[in-house]
Amino acid sequence: MKSIKELEAIRERALKEMSIRNNENKTRIVVGMATCGIAAGARQVMNAFVEELNKRNIHTVNVAMTGCIGVCRYEPIAEVIEPNGEKTTYVKLDAEKARRIVAEHIVNGKPVMEFTIGAAEK
Repeated sequence: MKSIKELEAIRERALKEMSIRNNENKTRIVVGMATCGIAAGARQVMNAFVEELNKRNIHTVNVAMTGCIGVCRYEPIAEVIEPNGEKTTYVKLDAEKARRIVAEHIVNGKPVMEFTIGAAEK
């Protein structure tokens, strides 16, 4: 960043991405980034999601963070929320699992069931 104008452009772009209207037809990946999630490795998981989406040149998915999701023993946790509201909750993630979720769920439309909360409870 070399100027105030550049900073303002980044701010405008970020505000636009945060706008609900702009997210209507986008899939969202929400990563739990409360203290428990960060301690369990959520920062690396979030970075892996962002890097993999950028590597694949996917711009129809927004990655965001949230606070505590409420099931600390399953951290790091991420939710993939489809434009139609359908939600898949992934648990006990690491960077490699995040990359696989992008490849299989985001690209091919097939949730990785072995990483979901239902599979973790068995």
